[in-house]
Amino acid sequence: MTATEKQILLVGKGEKQRDIAFHHRPATRPANQTDAAGIFWMGGYKSDMAGSKVMTLDGWAAHQGLGCTRYDYSGHGVSGGAFIDGTISKWLEESLAIFESQTNGPQVVVGSSMGGWLALLLVRAHLAAAGVGKSRIKGLVLIAPAIDMTKDLMWDLFDDEAKQQMAETGIFHRPSEYGDPYEITADLIEDGKQHLFGDALIETGCPVHILQGVKDDAVPWTVAVDLVGRLAQDDVKLTLIKDGDHRLSRDEDLALLTRVVGEMAGL
Repeated sequence: MTATEKQILLVGKGEKQRDIAFHHRPATRPANQTDAAGIFWMGGYKSDMAGSKVMTLDGWAAHQGLGCTRYDYSGHGVSGGAFIDGTISKWLEESLAIFESQTNGPQVVVGSSMGGWLALLLVRAHLAAAGVGKSRIKGLVLIAPAIDMTKDLMWDLFDDEAKQQMAETGIFHRPSEYGDPYEITADLIEDGKQHLFGDALIETGCPVHILQGVKDDAVPWTVAVDLVGRLAQDDVKLTLIKDGDHRLSRDEDLALLTRVVGEMAGL
């Protein structure tokens, strides 16, 4: 499959149905090397499946003979739906649908920014459905995980003017250094409440490795440190990149990412 090809999975029913675009490349490793896990990518808020981190991972996985699955949430990239209609519930539903229908065998789930929060939610839902000891998730790699983003990194940081604007119009246009303003809706904030981890311990049932830039101006590095403390039941590692920003897309960052994912996949 080339970088321009896409596959489509219909998610939801009736008026809520949307076209979710994805790329799935099966593993090509020999039969005696099938113990290595595939890679499942979960992108960030307003990102898409053609970004530098995921494309680097996809190319690396192909070279290693590993399967790789990546996709666009509704309202993102080349998927259907409007961005302002998106919620954590919808994006989680889409993620679970792609994971369960397009992957098989053990997987390393890699979540970036909002995708880190969604990855933890996906693991929780997968564990609940699969049952004890039957999870296919071999490990988690979280890049600047924006856990509880709609509350801790959005609503709680809004000033009175932003909250008033949202109350009157249902949307707040938040300036962004990464492009057009973020269109943050009241529906996104309200829906996010049912997915907050809060101060609770989080159990994933698998090893976790967090990559976090200390100079990240979108997700403070202290968020990652706090998350480590709440993953008390799992083998967790935190790598702080002292001069790293939110993107972590420099050559050295990408090299670190592929090395960490490779270790988690069992190479």
